[in-house]
Amino acid sequence: MLTFPTSKINLGLRITEKRPDGFHNLQSCFYPVGWGDILEVIPAPAHEVSFTSSGLPIPGNPEQNLCIRAYNLLKADFNLPPVQVHLHKLVPIGAGLGGGSADAAFALKLLNEQFALGLTNPQLEDYARLLGSDCAFFIQNRPLYCTQKGDVFSEIAVDLNGYYIVLVYPNLAISTAEAYAGIKPRQPEANLYEQLLEPVANWRHTIHNDFEDSLFPHYPILPQLKAQLYESGAVYASMSGSGSTVYGIFNAPVDMPNQFSDYRVWKGKL
Repeated sequence: MLTFPTSKINLGLRITEKRPDGFHNLQSCFYPVGWGDILEVIPAPAHEVSFTSSGLPIPGNPEQNLCIRAYNLLKADFNLPPVQVHLHKLVPIGAGLGGGSADAAFALKLLNEQFALGLTNPQLEDYARLLGSDCAFFIQNRPLYCTQKGDVFSEIAVDLNGYYIVLVYPNLAISTAEAYAGIKPRQPEANLYEQLLEPVANWRHTIHNDFEDSLFPHYPILPQLKAQLYESGAVYASMSGSGSTVYGIFNAPVDMPNQFSDYRVWKGKL
């Protein structure tokens, strides 16, 4: 079976405190976008679990890939047959788009469907939380207001239907550890949830990604990209997640063939 894991952007991202378990609490709206990978799971002809990939290189031991870890989580509770997993990787790694988390969550959903396990979305989210903080979001894969580690969800009436988006990845991978090393958690003065319900044109002056404070001085290309997107007519621009992708939201399709020719760019309708 085939599935097509998407990615996400962060509409605002506030790091509010460090938790006793070493993670951080945050506030953000996760919003799915169409830049995605291709994931295939088929019965294993050699009767043993295997993982292969194509497209962008994936670092690390293939046996520890999140898709295989997702399979092993379900295998511990269900009598799953061996499978062969192939991932065609298109979403850059270390880009702040949650690509690896999406792959894991979509693997859980595909296995649930393929083997008729009957798991509900809340049950799948519980499995996904064991794989990573962003993973559970991709089970529902729709706009949600996210708190705690990014894995506790509330409904939010944010609808960008009709807007267009440009995502620019400047060939710069930023690890989660590096991004959080420069973070100074703080309680926000304003309510992000309420700010997100204001017109998108207001967001430029109110909605912020806290990682920009520490990463922009170290990587000048990031604020340059954000400025270029605004100069090109974006109504809102921001870095996504812990970087390094910078995105712009536009009222109409935009053609920028030269500004970002050295980088990976994805454009689409929201």
